[in-house]
Amino acid sequence: MVGVPVVHGHHELPGPDGSGNDVIGRLARLEYFLSRLLLAQLDEFGLSVGEFGVIAALRRSGPPFRQSPQQLRTQVLITAGGLSNRISRLEVAALVVRRPDPDDRRGVLIELTEKGLRVVEAAAERHIATEHALLAPLSAAERRQLAALLRKLLLLHEPAVAGR
Repeated sequence: MVGVPVVHGHHELPGPDGSGNDVIGRLARLEYFLSRLLLAQLDEFGLSVGEFGVIAALRRSGPPFRQSPQQLRTQVLITAGGLSNRISRLEVAALVVRRPDPDDRRGVLIELTEKGLRVVEAAAERHIATEHALLAPLSAAERRQLAALLRKLLLLHEPAVAGR
């Protein structure tokens, strides 16, 4: 084709610099593989990503592993209706229970059951082991560098990351 530059046997489109394609393409492919892996792992525990988020938030809260729905909503960033649906599914699976809030007659607290604690810890342990395996080709310094670069990109699109 006349007028279209050729680089290493590939045709290049004229116009703006397309060097971001390699980065964005690789990030998109990584997201594809990571999402499928995470979904498959959580499925082994009978959990969706959202349900795992709820029980993980309860686990992070420490003993007695209970929080109000409002506290959970601020951590998992979901609507009240969406959270209620997740809690209902987790209740059916016997991973959480709703308890009356002793400080508020109308309030309720969501608490991990013993089974819920076992499931979230096993799922988290498996997830962390998988993260380590996926990042094994990178040195500790490369991991820190990659995390810093990704954080820098996220700052543009997700201002809440600035505080992390």
